[in-house]
Amino acid sequence: MEWKDEGIILGTRKHGETSAILEVMTRAHGRHLGLVRGGRSRRLQPMLQPGNRVELIWRARLDEHLGTFQAEALEMNAARLMDSAIAIYGLQLLAAHVRLLPERDVHHGLYETLLVMIAHLDDPDAAGELLARFELLVLEELGYGLDFSQCAATGQRDDLVYVSPKSGRAVSRAAGLPWHDKMLALPAFLEQEVGGRADISGLEEAFCLSAFFLNRHVYEPRGLEPPDARAGFLTALRRHFSSASCD
Repeated sequence: MEWKDEGIILGTRKHGETSAILEVMTRAHGRHLGLVRGGRSRRLQPMLQPGNRVELIWRARLDEHLGTFQAEALEMNAARLMDSAIAIYGLQLLAAHVRLLPERDVHHGLYETLLVMIAHLDDPDAAGELLARFELLVLEELGYGLDFSQCAATGQRDDLVYVSPKSGRAVSRAAGLPWHDKMLALPAFLEQEVGGRADISGLEEAFCLSAFFLNRHVYEPRGLEPPDARAGFLTALRRHFSSASCD
C-alpha cells in the first residue's frame, strides 16, 4: 500500500530511541498516523513540528497497519506561530478538535479551513473569530451542525439574536423574547461573512454557544473533558483585547 498527499502536522510522539509517530491531517486521507524513522534527529525535528505543512508518502503492507511516512517540508509555520500565546493555544485547540473526527475519515472542507486558520493564527484580531467558526464547522462535520439561516419559530431571516438550545436553530428577537433567559446568544458576526471584526463580547458568546453543543453532543457522550488548550486560548484572547483597549 502506498499513497502520496499533503498534510498539516498535528503532533508527534516518541517511538523507540530515534523514531517518532507523526500525526497529520491530510487533504485526501483524513487524520492519519505513521512512523517516521529517524524522526527525532536534528535534521527532521524542526520539520515535524505542529502547524507545519508537509508533503507525505505513506507506505504499509496492509491498509490497517500504522505504516511509515516520508515527509518533505512545504510550509514551515511552527516558528512563526511560537511567538504568540494565542497562536500556540490555538494550534493545540485545532489539533484537539480534529482528533474528535474518526481517524482516516476524509474532510476536504475542514482541511482547507485548517490551512486558512494556520495562516492567520498569529493575527490576534482574526484568530478568535476564525476559531469560533472552526468549532461550528467541526460540529457540522460530526453531524451536529447549527442553523442560523432563519428563525426556527417564524421563518424570518432578520433580527436573529438567539439560538435554541433544543434545536440548534436561530430564533428572532421577538419570537425568543418570552424565553430569552433559556436561549443562547447568537453573536451578530456569526451571521456575516468572515472578515468582520468581532469584539470580545461577541467572541465570548460564540465560544459559549459552541461549548454548549460540543459538551452535549461530543464531550459528555464520550466521557471527555474540554481540552485545556481551549481555556488557555480564551484567556490569551481576553488578555489581548484587554491590552488593546488600554492602548
